[in-house]
Amino acid sequence: MTPMLKSSVAVLLAAAAGFAHAQDARARLDAFTQGLEGLDGRFHQRVFDADGRLTEESSGRVALSAPRQFRWEYERPFPQLIVADGDQVWIYDPDLEQVSVRPQSYEEQQSPLAALIDPGELDRQFRVSDGGSADGLHWVVLAPKKAENPQFTEARLGIDAGGLARMTIADPLGQKTEIAFQNWKRDPDFAAGTFHFEPPEDVDIVGQQIDRAEITPLRP
Repeated sequence: MTPMLKSSVAVLLAAAAGFAHAQDARARLDAFTQGLEGLDGRFHQRVFDADGRLTEESSGRVALSAPRQFRWEYERPFPQLIVADGDQVWIYDPDLEQVSVRPQSYEEQQSPLAALIDPGELDRQFRVSDGGSADGLHWVVLAPKKAENPQFTEARLGIDAGGLARMTIADPLGQKTEIAFQNWKRDPDFAAGTFHFEPPEDVDIVGQQIDRAEITPLRP
């Protein structure tokens, strides 16, 4: 085999391997999300500033339910609860004895996690590409198609045999958030009230609640 032919074969093999990784990562992600109606698991989150310095570290529980509900509960180092019930987003800080509430806009749903329980949004909202293999994971890279005021510039989803194992998100200011997931439960029997929030008595409520009778659902 001539050197030129060897080089051409090497290039073709490398391209084929890259394509296989891309197909495998997307296939794993699609398998994880196929028929998914809900997820419940644990997370460990680290936030780094633009210079790569660790600024925050936390852990807790995450729950998602199709099509527009989620519960993100920080347990350590300080308790905080974020609940999106489909109409409103509630943020409860027990230490401050304060609750913030705001309408849950459609744009807030265009996140990598939202795409897990609404896979159709994946290709509608993001440019999806192969991120290769690293740390024992197959990576899928998402870039928002919406150019105006994107919530993040790039998200990387690390997939293993159990599904989504890790996610990294880079924001427009250069800050990076790394989240490791574990103990996923598919379509669990959520306890009543998981995606409902009732403000405790004697807390300050900041924001304006929605009159639910006037809400027109985004989906049937």
